[in-house]
Amino acid sequence: MRRRFVPALAAAAALAGVLAGTSPAAAVPADKPQVLGNWTRTSAASYQAWAAARQNRDDWAAYAFDWSTDYCTSSPDNPFGFPFRNACARHDFGYRNYRRADAYQAHKPRLDEAFHADLRRVCARYAGAKKVSCEGTAWTYYQAVRGLGISSDGQTPHS
Repeated sequence: MRRRFVPALAAAAALAGVLAGTSPAAAVPADKPQVLGNWTRTSAASYQAWAAARQNRDDWAAYAFDWSTDYCTSSPDNPFGFPFRNACARHDFGYRNYRRADAYQAHKPRLDEAFHADLRRVCARYAGAKKVSCEGTAWTYYQAVRGLGISSDGQTPHS
């Protein structure tokens, strides 16, 4: 219930800021870093909160989050039938929004860990050889973002 109140309050504050003549950046809610942090943790609850917000993006418009995604970039979104697409979307969300906040380097390790946790939760649905295959694929995706998530020029090829 609180989640629905916060965006409405934030939207009202943003409108008040615009009417008062302040810049749009000043109208962004002060708790944006906290909300971003809550949506990019390794827990299942963090993933679920992000997924619910993603379904109701208009409720969070005042926060000016970047929801864009290319999913798993040039890797398959559903390798061997394992549905990794949403984990990739949340990973993009973290990378893109922390980059906009000039806080990417400080948060990258956690974002990559959260990505791996999301992939492992996908794999937990399976058993036997299929689970082992999924976990191996998840590990490969995780290692790829850890190693390729930042290039020498400071840009992320992944997002």
